[in-house]
Amino acid sequence: SIIEFIFPASERLLGEHSFKQTEQGGHHWRPLRLGRKNKYAFMDGIKFRENVNLSRLNNYGIGGPARFFSEVSDASEAEKAIRLAKEKGLRIFILGGGTNLLVADEGFDGLVLKPNIKFLEAHGNTVKAGAGVSVAELLDFSAERGLSGLEWAGGLPGTVGGAVRGNAGAFGGEFKDSIVEVDSFDIGKMNIVKRSGEECGFGYRNSVFKEDNGEIILSALISMKNGDPEDSRRAIREKIDYRLLRHPMEYPNIGSIFKNVSLDKISPELRDLLGNVVKTDPFPVVPTAYLISETGLKGVSCGGAMISPKHPNFIVNTLNASASDVESLISLVKFEVNKKFGIDLEEEVMRVN
Repeated sequence: SIIEFIFPASERLLGEHSFKQTEQGGHHWRPLRLGRKNKYAFMDGIKFRENVNLSRLNNYGIGGPARFFSEVSDASEAEKAIRLAKEKGLRIFILGGGTNLLVADEGFDGLVLKPNIKFLEAHGNTVKAGAGVSVAELLDFSAERGLSGLEWAGGLPGTVGGAVRGNAGAFGGEFKDSIVEVDSFDIGKMNIVKRSGEECGFGYRNSVFKEDNGEIILSALISMKNGDPEDSRRAIREKIDYRLLRHPMEYPNIGSIFKNVSLDKISPELRDLLGNVVKTDPFPVVPTAYLISETGLKGVSCGGAMISPKHPNFIVNTLNASASDVESLISLVKFEVNKKFGIDLEEEVMRVN
């Protein structure tokens, strides 16, 4: 998952500069030649790397370089890195697990900041998790302690931060149902914000964090219930097996490209025709995979990208696909579904460009 926040540049962007600390402890910017691997510098104790290949940091394996990249392990480091970027008017992307991300072939001319905040704490029937913890790690941690309630998320890719931001859901469950509290860092105000679950503005694959694009999720407090560890592991395994069977996991992908279509957005006439395919997720929806399948687009390719024959709401990277290959197929799917059903599909994919 990813957040973009753009600051007005008072001087030219940091496109040709990097960080350097002077002998006196002050800071200035010095030109650096790009293209050299493993080039990095420190400032205020924060490591900044240059020209980092973003294709290695997302599930698609697609995309160009980030001019600058930095990983931070807590709110203090995040604040320092953001403050430095703001001083130079840098555009900033906040990178999570990279599981629903399409990075432009040209890359990103700014700072990509990755909050690698990883901790897990059990407090009675609640678990507090850092934003950088993977959903898989959260499920393992909870099951070991006899805490249940998130088994539906078995096999869900990505991090806790990304799952909260996009209100990830599957099999009728959603993260919003378990969130007690979320801590975030407000990039504009430069302070920490604490929100209750109700204050997070959760909606279908949405939240206040996704709408405003100006906060970095730091951690989440998650409500659980007592359960049996073996039962939890079995339920988690069932969901993982289901995904392996039904989803094209043999190719790099970023999950569903489009949201399922809410039944209330479909005309009464069309509802009658689609009635037998309606499912609850978590409210009545028509699966977008069905709509795409009915257009005959299964298996259609563009360059190295393909609309999966196994699950057509996935566009997979079969042969070193480019971002433009994927974009072409997204446009094609939206056009054909609209032409056949009169439905405007809503995308789940986030872009870095």
